[in-house]
Amino acid sequence: MTRIAITPGTFDPITYGHIDIIKRAASLMDKVIVGVAESTPKNTLFTLEERTELAREATRGLANVEVESFDGLLVDFVRARGANTVIKGLRAITDFEYEFQMNALNSQLDYDMETAFIMSPPKYMYLSSSIVRELASLHGDVSDLVPPCVAEALSAKFQR
Repeated sequence: MTRIAITPGTFDPITYGHIDIIKRAASLMDKVIVGVAESTPKNTLFTLEERTELAREATRGLANVEVESFDGLLVDFVRARGANTVIKGLRAITDFEYEFQMNALNSQLDYDMETAFIMSPPKYMYLSSSIVRELASLHGDVSDLVPPCVAEALSAKFQR
């Protein structure tokens, strides 16, 4: 049986913290699908197509990783892709509280869907897409936080 996991998120934009979790998930599973979520209460900087393409480019070297966008319920996306595991990264207690609530809701919708959590290493515990966007908007150097393709895309978005 092929072990397929979904790593969902908005990825606005994808960071080295996300990529760390994706790589570690890929070492545990036969196949990992990065699910780029369209439906979100967040106002995204990048379009769904841009976020999906940046995630593809950032994970291109990972043989058992695919990137797909999705809209709607995560449990429906998981089922449609033949997966039964969702892998999420955790940075801090605030992440845990939110993910704990999401896990409880998803369990109500599909009891057979498992959620696994991977802790971020200390060097990425502070890193978030919103921090990257803010730093880039102020023309700060984000090259240690995101892959080159993302740094270029952020620079283009925030040109003076």
